Amino acid sequence: MDLVSSAPTNTPSSAFETPSALAISTSNGTGANNSNSTSTTALITSPSRYENQKRRDWNTFCQYLRNHRPPLSLPMCSGAHVLEFLRYLDQFGKTKIHNHSCPFFGLPNPPAPCPCPLRQAWGSLDALIGRLRAAYEEHGGRPEANPFGARAVRLYLREVRDFQSKARGVSYDKKRKRPKPRPTPVPTPTTSATTTSTTTSGTTSSSATLS
Repeated sequence: MDLVSSAPTNTPSSAFETPSALAISTSNGTGANNSNSTSTTALITSPSRYENQKRRDWNTFCQYLRNHRPPLSLPMCSGAHVLEFLRYLDQFGKTKIHNHSCPFFGLPNPPAPCPCPLRQAWGSLDALIGRLRAAYEEHGGRPEANPFGARAVRLYLREVRDFQSKARGVSYDKKRKRPKPRPTPVPTPTTSATTTSTTTSGTTSSSATLS
């Protein structure tokens, strides 16, 4: 998957940094009396890979808005600006997308290089929009006004997926998992049948003794 955050940004990330794992310990007493010393350790876990990527993506998008002409504020951002941002990121893509006129159009493994452009893969763009959509609401944006969830953005991602699927000769359809067959229950003899069998054998034994 392409690293969408490879776009250049001059925004310092310290404002969004989360402290990494820290160990803080305190002790009382002297070295001669180590048995009476007490220590307390507090561990702050570092953010996950997803959170780090989401923070970098958000910084990149905010920098894009500041460099926009004219500059844009976050409340002014719309789905159209999100589409501009996605097209801007295409110049940093690493996935070969064949044109219709290319002889390798539709081939998943081209036998030779071609002059077709490099673009952001659909999977990278789809994951990026998901992270930015969550980051927008985490920074105070209203869900109903989220530009990353706009209909135009969804349609654009669908068009990119369909075209790249044809151009690269790959399928993005999710494979459905077949349900596992349920085991057939083994019938167990009932108590009434066991009792009847026991009674019958007892009666047969008594009749044999009398005769």
